[in-house]
Amino acid sequence: MNFAPEFQSWAVSRQSRVEAVLEKVLPVPRIVPERLHSAMRYCVLGAGKRVRPLLAFAAGEIFDADPERVGIAGAAVELIHAYSLVHDDLPCMDDDVLRRGKPTCHVEYDDATALLVGDALQSLAFQLLGEYRLADDPLDQLEMIKLLASAAGSRGMAGGQAIDLESVGKRLSVPELELMHIHKTGALIRASAVLGARCGSALDKSELMHVDTFAKFIGLAFQVIDDILDAEAPTATLGKTAGKDADRNKPTYVSALGVAESRRLAEELRQDGLKALESFGERAVRLRQLADFIVLREF
Repeated sequence: MNFAPEFQSWAVSRQSRVEAVLEKVLPVPRIVPERLHSAMRYCVLGAGKRVRPLLAFAAGEIFDADPERVGIAGAAVELIHAYSLVHDDLPCMDDDVLRRGKPTCHVEYDDATALLVGDALQSLAFQLLGEYRLADDPLDQLEMIKLLASAAGSRGMAGGQAIDLESVGKRLSVPELELMHIHKTGALIRASAVLGARCGSALDKSELMHVDTFAKFIGLAFQVIDDILDAEAPTATLGKTAGKDADRNKPTYVSALGVAESRRLAEELRQDGLKALESFGERAVRLRQLADFIVLREF
């Protein structure tokens, strides 16, 4: 689907902003340990759609958040996301050789370096949340740190990956798939939107709940579309190995529902997400556009 030039311009400008933050905060390869720092930059810079930072920027605009603050929060989320990809690709996990159109970290470097890259990216994410002023009230900033930690931990992304690994070879129901992906994919997407919102001012708990509800539905829709693309799109388009879920006998929305019904579910989730934004009016235009981008994308 072709998206409005105005939205594309907005997205490119925010992607460039978070890329500049990542370029700045990642240690340069000439600093010891050089190989680790080189690998960290290899895995983070110059690739990826930066969907999570875009969600942070879009939610931040609802609350008049300073883009400088949102850029830091978005970079922190992206570092957590990048670490999760590095670890997911390891032989002990999904054992993949291609990510974002180039060899995965353990292939380009080695398994031990990849493990350390993930560890270092995760700690750098929390360093950013503690080093920069992101909220007017320090207690609000502590809540932001707590939010990201929860989204990345056993009750969030890491827990979802554990469920995923335990589910290989099993046939999961749609509610079971939803439980897994609320943790594995959805937790970090929800954190992205709420962190962006919390960089703003005059925060209202009910409005934050609307943002979180939107992100919950869109996070699930993101995974449904990811499963469809894994089944239908070629490797060159995806930038990662196509069909790997089916090859490893992993349960997906496509294996549970088929492609047509999965697309219907993704659209239903998109509509539920959009309903959560109704009270914001035009303030949430970017979140609505991102919902379309996530669900109607072809890559």
